[in-house]
Amino acid sequence: MDDLQSLIRIPTVWDALTRVEERLLEASTADDAYLTKVAQHLLLAGGKRFRPLLALLAAEFGPARDRRPVEAGVSVELIHVGSLYHDDVIDEADVRRGAASVNANWSNTVAILAGDFLMARASEVAATHLSQESVRLLAATYAELVEGQTRELQLDFDLEHEVADYEQVIAGKTASLIRTSARLGAMAADAEPGVVDALSDWAWELGMVFQIADDALDLVAEEETIGKPAGSDIREGKFTMPVLQALSGPAGDRVRSLLQGNHPYDDDVVKEVIEIVRDGGHVDASLSEATRRLRKASAALAIIPEGEPKKILEGLGDYLLGRVEAARG
Repeated sequence: MDDLQSLIRIPTVWDALTRVEERLLEASTADDAYLTKVAQHLLLAGGKRFRPLLALLAAEFGPARDRRPVEAGVSVELIHVGSLYHDDVIDEADVRRGAASVNANWSNTVAILAGDFLMARASEVAATHLSQESVRLLAATYAELVEGQTRELQLDFDLEHEVADYEQVIAGKTASLIRTSARLGAMAADAEPGVVDALSDWAWELGMVFQIADDALDLVAEEETIGKPAGSDIREGKFTMPVLQALSGPAGDRVRSLLQGNHPYDDDVVKEVIEIVRDGGHVDASLSEATRRLRKASAALAIIPEGEPKKILEGLGDYLLGRVEAARG
């Protein structure tokens, strides 16, 4: 979090994020103590709270200064964490944010129920404190998340799909909620419609960059950095942009022969695929695509008034790519 604090030098944003943390625990408290413990498991494990931060930063571009931006941040984070509970069941994941996943700690059934509970509470928070349009937006965004996850499942271990298919997946499962985070925050602060739309367009591209960078981290970072074993995407048969590019590159036949084997893949297979992807420059190629999208994101901010909040937005993309470079050393 320290690196984000050095970038976002607006004390009121961090004060509001502290309130988001408090509200997350309030909103995730159930009448049943057992459900409360499960629902708060991942919330208490930490995280950068990137989506609430986007909501709070977007709120800087509107005149209102009340509790609504905090509630917007709570809503998007509850949707995000609830979806992670479901994702871990689907992926049969054992670790999340450096801690045991809910499904590993309890069971798939408990994880699904807790995820449902968190997302129901997201709707309740929005319906109580935000506008009817905000509730509709959250519901539509969750539908996009589900569509993105469903597309991804259909492509697992599929060696024939293309980068365009991958981009469609990450648009649904990641970029949609990041766009909604900024849009909801701007709406909560009564920003002008043109500003709301510009921030949404910016956040859409940033969301794509976020996932491309995250997928690159899976290929270059150590487990301590990403909170799960390196190469997890490959083990799960989720072939991200660098791997897809490697499949169509000079070493494509070797990569294909490795990935056509029995799965889940053993460590030697994953290690060799990662080496081929790195040595072939495919991680760099994916980061170049991310940089192109950052230029589009910056262009979307053209109508946004100059000032410290705008500078921060423009620096967030560099922060995301900088995490990858730092992991590579």
